[in-house]
Amino acid sequence: MGYNVAKNIHKGAKMALDTTVRARIDSELKREVEEILKQIGLTTSQAITLFLNRVKIERGIPFELKLPSKSTLEAIEEIKRGDIIEYKSNDPISEMMKDLKS
Repeated sequence: MGYNVAKNIHKGAKMALDTTVRARIDSELKREVEEILKQIGLTTSQAITLFLNRVKIERGIPFELKLPSKSTLEAIEEIKRGDIIEYKSNDPISEMMKDLKS
């Protein structure tokens, strides 16, 4: 079952679709995203148009972009090395916070 949120995406709007945007992306990413977009009733072009309109409205990227913290980078490196810490607690968040503070 899909959601057709894009049915009237341009209804009432006078938009001249006169420019082509080209981007090189991974073929698997494209396939997976198109499958998701199809389920919500959007084409790739419509999704890109929505994204660009949000950039225009918000005057920037419409989601937060940030670098991982030092502790996150260290945790990623631990995982890559296989040094995975296993927390066994009824309150894993408190246990992890104690460990981070030590």
